[in-house]
Amino acid sequence: MKRVLSVLALTALLCGTPVMAKSSAEVRAGAVESAKAAVHDKQLEVVKEAVEAVLLTQKVLEDLDKKDTEAAKKGLEKAIGKLEVVLAHENAPVLLPIDSTMTATEYLGDLGSVEETLDSVKKLLAVGKVQEARRLLDTLQSEIDIVTLNLPLVSYPQALKLAAKYLADGKMEEAGDILEMALRTLVRDEIVIPLPPLKAEALIEAARKSAKFDKKQALKHLEAAREELKIAKALGYTSASDTTYKALDEEIERVEKEIKGKNEAGKLFEKLIGKLKDFKEKSVKKIHTEKSEK
Repeated sequence: MKRVLSVLALTALLCGTPVMAKSSAEVRAGAVESAKAAVHDKQLEVVKEAVEAVLLTQKVLEDLDKKDTEAAKKGLEKAIGKLEVVLAHENAPVLLPIDSTMTATEYLGDLGSVEETLDSVKKLLAVGKVQEARRLLDTLQSEIDIVTLNLPLVSYPQALKLAAKYLADGKMEEAGDILEMALRTLVRDEIVIPLPPLKAEALIEAARKSAKFDKKQALKHLEAAREELKIAKALGYTSASDTTYKALDEEIERVEKEIKGKNEAGKLFEKLIGKLKDFKEKSVKKIHTEKSEK
């Protein structure tokens, strides 16, 4: 089971007033909302000039199809001028964002349902039902995805200038080929942020706060954190951290034992939260695609 939130729906959710979480379910929900809000604030803003340059390039291609050379020349001049404005800046970036979207997909099932789905996928693949298996696998996501389409500042302006030269020489077909190639070399960047480790971190922090006055609730939070890490592992989210899922589970167990005993788990909580934070940060994946068909 999963829940996909559009950017517009997400924006509406973020406008709500936060409620202090108490139960493990509320802590989980609060962690997801906080993560979405943080990502929303850090989303790359598109570069206006870059967007306009791409739109003008597309318009130039339309003009070339209509054999309107003069309009195509004027459009190219405007597009080149837009990018010259960016190039004039001392710290001009290599990639200029022209579009950025964020989608949050939250898996709402438990570990058992993940395992059942994976078992079904294996059975489907065994009998060659690849597409049915693929659709089931698509449900096994719990993440925030940020996709950014970028214009490469190194090559795009040069392509426009070369196209302008071809137009000046009367080579309309060559100019069109260059512009089409330029539009196909937009760079796509994707950042994948797994949600289960974020939830686990929030649950452990909630357990730390509850441990002194409500041991029972603290233990519930820790058990819920353990469940989230098991789900993360089952969903295939990995981390470049030296800390493993097994090591995190062992740390949670140490904290649980301390809470049940003398309840002097302060330092153990700090150690656990530190390891999980590093694990969480290094579980974020960055996918860079050199070419994107437009």
